[in-house]
Amino acid sequence: MSVQDVIKKSILQGFQNTSLTMGAAALLLLAAAVLGIYLFFVYRFMTADSFYSRSFNVSLILMCVITAAVIITIQSSVVVSLGMVGALSIVRFRTAVKDPLDLIFMFWSISVGIICGAGMVGLAVMLTLGATVLALVFYRMPEAGRSMILVVNAAGNDCAEEVFRTVSRYDRHYAVKSRNLTRDNVDFLIEVRLKDSEGLLRELNGIKDVISVSMVAHKGDSVC
Repeated sequence: MSVQDVIKKSILQGFQNTSLTMGAAALLLLAAAVLGIYLFFVYRFMTADSFYSRSFNVSLILMCVITAAVIITIQSSVVVSLGMVGALSIVRFRTAVKDPLDLIFMFWSISVGIICGAGMVGLAVMLTLGATVLALVFYRMPEAGRSMILVVNAAGNDCAEEVFRTVSRYDRHYAVKSRNLTRDNVDFLIEVRLKDSEGLLRELNGIKDVISVSMVAHKGDSVC
């Protein structure tokens, strides 16, 4: 046997994990599945109904289990791990993630799968519970003010100054985004940050020549 063969044999045997039985691997996959199902309910609770994607939520469970299986396989042999890396390197994911929260849950599911596949189920449980507490605390925390778009439709431009004075009493740093003037009407688009929009809407609606007032919230927010 040559020196080269001895080196190859020592490397292959050194990176091969023969202590992991099929029963232990099944338990790790079961733990990954349970944590993935837990993520399923957390994501459903934190996502608004209008933006909820059931297919994405189900994929969190499968991603957690599949990632754990890949990590378990990689631990078995260095040859298999190199082949797995080569196979995964040709995969291209082109689905756009529209919400940053979806990206966080995707990374969360992958991380739990990796940790479970490495055999550290306790760490995966600690990560899941800790991340859940942080997510729910900051998800429920009231905001100091939310950026919204105020849409004012008026019969003419004469009431513009009174509209701006009224808005400035609620938000001194408001910004007029658009002013659209037609033959009979004028539309104002004003960006404001408010804790409560009800009082502002009531006052603007009482101004002479104001026809309609509406508030448009950004994605994920709701108008008070």
